[in-house]
Amino acid sequence: MKPPFAFFLLVGLFLTCGSADVHAQAGPEKGGRELQIWTGGGHSVRGIASDTGVWTVGGRYGWILTSPRGPGFLRGNFEYAVDVVPIFWIFQPGGTAYGVAIDPFAFKWNFKPHGRFVPYADLDGGVLFTNRRTPPGSSRTNFTPSAAVGMHVLGKKFNWSAEVRYAHISNAGIASINPGINTLQVRIGVGMFTRPGRN
Repeated sequence: MKPPFAFFLLVGLFLTCGSADVHAQAGPEKGGRELQIWTGGGHSVRGIASDTGVWTVGGRYGWILTSPRGPGFLRGNFEYAVDVVPIFWIFQPGGTAYGVAIDPFAFKWNFKPHGRFVPYADLDGGVLFTNRRTPPGSSRTNFTPSAAVGMHVLGKKFNWSAEVRYAHISNAGIASINPGINTLQVRIGVGMFTRPGRN
């Protein structure tokens, strides 16, 4: 599947899921869902693989599992989500690696909204498959733990998000060479928080 086709397929699925019997809500609420498409990119930070850039496009489906809880400025609700990343390009010495990834473990804390603004913190983990060894000489299969802080800006139906993400790419020792890549990325997205059947 060519990357542009995968991107348009992802957009089509997002728009389809955002219609029918699903209605928009003001923000994350217990029992609701998050639908989002996003893109992001960045560059490696100092280390062994320091001449590497990354660009990704993906989609998220999340479940808001709790009502607001916690003290003071930490008050918020917990969300579990899954990210699918059909476009994962790594610009590295020796040639660009093209890949796909899935993050089945995304743990997100949506802080209490302040008007239209919903700050959040996010911890993710998944696996990446590429057409060439990443970094060069290591493995075509890598793991992708990451952490992010960001902000949703709520609209009537859709919301925008922006975040800063620190992501690590390494094979966790499944290959004899495991230098790893640490990247600092900026990601933007468009999505909606929904609750099925709500009027």
